[in-house]
Amino acid sequence: MTVVRGVRAHLRRRLLVSYRVDPEVARAIVPAPLRPQLVAGQALGGFCVLGLDAIRPGWMPGALGLRSENTAHRMAVEWDEDGETRTGVYILERHSTAWHAVLFGGRLFPGVHRHARFTIDESGDRYALTMDAGDARLEADVEVGGEWESDFFPTVQAASDFYRSGRIGWSRGTDGSTLEAVALAADGWSVEPAQIHSVHSSFFDSLPAGSAVLDHVVVMRDLPIRMDAPERPALAANAGH
Repeated sequence: MTVVRGVRAHLRRRLLVSYRVDPEVARAIVPAPLRPQLVAGQALGGFCVLGLDAIRPGWMPGALGLRSENTAHRMAVEWDEDGETRTGVYILERHSTAWHAVLFGGRLFPGVHRHARFTIDESGDRYALTMDAGDARLEADVEVGGEWESDFFPTVQAASDFYRSGRIGWSRGTDGSTLEAVALAADGWSVEPAQIHSVHSSFFDSLPAGSAVLDHVVVMRDLPIRMDAPERPALAANAGH
């Protein structure tokens, strides 16, 4: 894959919605050589919703950049590399409003994307949105603030540290048989807890009953970010464990 390296953007808002997922169900989803990363004995799955603007190669002024809404369904994973265990996420699928991401994702821009329609109502600290891609649909209504509740992490800081460490995202390339890496980094890092008013995901709702339980949501806002294809070889994607 030959991509534009060092893609930059401004992150207006990123919602990170997480589920506790049965480890056996997660193993059937995650392709080897990746494996689910367990937290408190459970796999951690979820989706993120990113509002981006000023998307451009690193050398281009931000005023000339593009704007998009995006989602990614993901599973926390680990793998062995150079004799060490590394951590990151496996991205099951990405959706975007931006045709440049759909047409050139995995070719000129990192990550293969499918096109989707978004409806978003942002009112102060409350975010209500839908994403519709035909066979995939999301609905989320969350509000920043409130008391922290999670069976995964005792504090918001613990959750923040976990998400920051999982900056490498693996996903299937355009050929469907290889796993390619994309790194996401923020020049700053600020995570806020949020209350869940309602959340529905056609993907997680379709898993066996009781195998995916909503756990928590955090929000990131107003940060410059970088997306890059790091210099590491693609992996052959095998069936789930």
